[in-house]
Amino acid sequence: MALRRWEPFRGITRLHEEMDRLFEDFLKPFWPERREVPAEGYRLPTLDLAETETEFLLKVELPGVDKKDLSVEVLPDSVVLKAEASEEKETKEASYHRRERSYRCFQRTIPLPAEVKSAEAKAAYKDGLLEVRLPKTEAAIAAKPVKVEIR
Repeated sequence: MALRRWEPFRGITRLHEEMDRLFEDFLKPFWPERREVPAEGYRLPTLDLAETETEFLLKVELPGVDKKDLSVEVLPDSVVLKAEASEEKETKEASYHRRERSYRCFQRTIPLPAEVKSAEAKAAYKDGLLEVRLPKTEAAIAAKPVKVEIR
């Protein structure tokens, strides 16, 4: 029988590594590329993705983002949102001048549950709310869910 060195924290270290892997696997559908995971203290914009028989409707809250700083790219299976927003404030107090700036940017890829006609997508932006209409392809419209009997 071989002797092994006792490492009191080996089990805890292994548990920590397993938990990291578990969370990575769980979050992968939401953030397919790790670079899209937001930095601490920064929040990705919230969104809703609704479906009708003929299209998907994507609504994204982007408060404080100007329309000219927003980019929407539609692929057959996903939507890529990019935005850059900068804000400058100037305050004069007593005998000194203070300037405060903030800069935010993000990129987010939203996977779609079915293929869309990317060339026919339409987007509108008003009061910090982006709405993107994504018409489904004929194949996606024709595809119906099949109920499978459970034995």
